[in-house]
Amino acid sequence: MRPESIAFRPDELLGSRDARIRVRWLGTAGFEITCDDHVLLIDPYLTRASLARTAFGRLTPDLDVLARHIGRADAIIVGHTHFDHALDVPVIAKKTGALVFGSRSAVKLCRAAGLPEERLRMVERAPSTEPIVAEVGPFRLRFVPSAHSRFALGRVPFPGEIDDCDAVPVRVDHFRCGAVFRVEIEAHGRTIVHVGSAELTEVAKAPREADLLLLCVAGWRSSRDLPERVARVLSPRAVLLSHWDDFFVPLDRPARALPAMAMEPLVERLARAARDARIGTLPLLGELGL
Repeated sequence: MRPESIAFRPDELLGSRDARIRVRWLGTAGFEITCDDHVLLIDPYLTRASLARTAFGRLTPDLDVLARHIGRADAIIVGHTHFDHALDVPVIAKKTGALVFGSRSAVKLCRAAGLPEERLRMVERAPSTEPIVAEVGPFRLRFVPSAHSRFALGRVPFPGEIDDCDAVPVRVDHFRCGAVFRVEIEAHGRTIVHVGSAELTEVAKAPREADLLLLCVAGWRSSRDLPERVARVLSPRAVLLSHWDDFFVPLDRPARALPAMAMEPLVERLARAARDARIGTLPLLGELGL
């Protein structure tokens, strides 16, 4: 299945061009959500370093790409701290003055980059306590502990924490996973849920219904019954698939699927489990209205 064969049209999902909430896909697991002149970024990774540089070189944000595609942000959410979720966060936060919400590792990363403490929000919680809730403009944010898919020979790639350091990490293996969150976002009666790794925990009470689920594809077959659990726990009205694209290809080229994404069986199982849900994709930097 080619991802473009199930692409949403810009006016197709839960809204129109004059919708109050706009959702733009930034590639990989990254999204920009705009509402009432407030901008929320989730896992914004636009640098898209080449495979060679990722494997053998030093990772640094592409400042030109970030300047072209990121104008402003009130808050940035870091679902976990692998490089393809967190590399660009400190630069974007410095440029925009945004608050950063994330794990202890996310806070360490931003602190090492020189962000002031008053702009950092650590949202890990003690075991058996309620998820942390925060408000940014019209957005109500709920940070639910989750997990990373074990797609690397049955293991989470680069587990553990980003250690305290004097310099920002520059190698892939230094961007340790840290704690993982799914994020539930409410605004104007709509609920958007971001699942940035293809795994789901069910211990915390979920929203009654997700108007839009932003679901990671990469590694989904390593997570037992993920399509069925997603449908049962989150009851999505619509599912926007993400993190299926080849993020080693620059942002100005059309998105293409990484090998072995198995999009067709995923869509078939989601469609069976969430019978009324619309399931689709967007082109890079494409957007939808709610």
